[in-house]
Amino acid sequence: MLADVEPPFIPEGASGMTVFVEWEPGHTGSPPHRHSGPCFGYVLEGAVRWELEGEPERVIKAGETFWEPGGEVIHYQNGNASSDVPAKYIVFMMCAPGQPMLTLVEEQELTERAHLRASRPTD
Repeated sequence: MLADVEPPFIPEGASGMTVFVEWEPGHTGSPPHRHSGPCFGYVLEGAVRWELEGEPERVIKAGETFWEPGGEVIHYQNGNASSDVPAKYIVFMMCAPGQPMLTLVEEQELTERAHLRASRPTD
């Protein structure tokens, strides 16, 4: 068993989509975004810097899993945590009908929801 989670919702009439993601060393990943349904993933190689709204930033390493609830939750980071090796992962997403797989979050909304973001680590 790699993961056992109960997502908060699955959109009515959802479709499933499996995506392979590969980030080159140091790649920052996708800009802040959200998904219309829950997502489940597995890191194949390297490590991914991960941050969801309300949760502290963390690093997910090869052989580890992740999930996100989708809906209104903002996904802040999903980039490569390494500056010298690629990161590769597979993600299965439940997408609401007629909705895009990924919706970017505008700067104004990021500002309005800043109080929901977990404290950032200090270097």
